[in-house]
Amino acid sequence: MFDLLNGLSKETGLGVSVKESRPVVDRISEVVSPILWALGLELVDVVCGGQGARSIVRVFIDKPGGITVEDCGRAHLAIGPALDVADPFPHAYTLEVSSPGLDRAFKRIQDYRRALGKQVSMKLRQPINGQWRVVGVLTEVNERGVTVVVSDPCPERTVIFEFDSIAEARRVVTF
Repeated sequence: MFDLLNGLSKETGLGVSVKESRPVVDRISEVVSPILWALGLELVDVVCGGQGARSIVRVFIDKPGGITVEDCGRAHLAIGPALDVADPFPHAYTLEVSSPGLDRAFKRIQDYRRALGKQVSMKLRQPINGQWRVVGVLTEVNERGVTVVVSDPCPERTVIFEFDSIAEARRVVTF
């Protein structure tokens, strides 16, 4: 996978630089998003990898209540022909459609909103009281950041984090 948020120009394996590959992902997203929406599904992410005929386009989808194998199959059948028409690469590629997983890293504000009331783990860009990682219950999400109720170390406290202070956040999954 490549770091598409990084502004550096490095080889991605597709023969294009990171700066050039972002438009490919954006183009794929523009093609598949409305199709998925019509199926009652949400586009979570698009990741491209591999090289030449071994290129892989991974489309991650979600919906309230979670994704089934049948959802992935319906999405694959619907977006495959649309991508054939859009022709994102000048060579063959493999299309994969799947759920991003319960413990995926949050990329958009919708990911945070979906986790409201759930326990989350956040890696911080700068430590707070010597802690680089905070675990707590996500209680609020707004355009600037999130509010988390943290209980360790005691006592329980409410902490507000701006999005730019969060390096990575994901839901804590327990079975």
